[in-house]
Amino acid sequence: MRTQTPLQDITADKNFESRAKKAGPARSPATSARITVMEIPAPIGHMLAGATDRGLCLLEFVNGESPEAQLAAIEKTFRARVTPGTGPHLEAALKQLEEYFSGRRKTFDLSLDMQGTPFQQDAWQALLAIPYGCTVSYQEQARSMGRPSAVRAVANANGANPVSIIVPCHRVIGSNGTLTGYGGGLWRKQHLLDLEKRYSG
Repeated sequence: MRTQTPLQDITADKNFESRAKKAGPARSPATSARITVMEIPAPIGHMLAGATDRGLCLLEFVNGESPEAQLAAIEKTFRARVTPGTGPHLEAALKQLEEYFSGRRKTFDLSLDMQGTPFQQDAWQALLAIPYGCTVSYQEQARSMGRPSAVRAVANANGANPVSIIVPCHRVIGSNGTLTGYGGGLWRKQHLLDLEKRYSG
């Protein structure tokens, strides 16, 4: 069952309203002036999803008691007003994530609207190329981008990925096979890898 109450509480808060006004208009016609957000339930914790008119721009696990930090960050990136609600991109994400967690979906078919530097965009495209049920090291990802010496920069770009699971940064591990660096927590990263291993046959 969806839970939108925290979002409604935050957007009704005066500080949030003030912050939204300060964000100002969209930076360019390529971005939407409004971002619709909703919480999506998942077996490993609720997720905060956001979408512009162009596609999904945010999918992160809710940290702490409220998603205020994530909302503030996405406001700043897009310079747009955030409002709770739903829409075709969010409904599609909800449906496909339910299928993913039940093992019935191995690839996603969603429109994305991710804002980042050219290097970050390259890193995120490299993540999208990692097959379901597979893992690569940061070194291997850097090589696939033609930047073999940029391992640290690749790790930082992965950490800035705003659309988890769909853009599968959880499939990148340390060169020695250990789990490293996942914003949702290493236990969630392990859960996602185990889930994909279980259904990849």
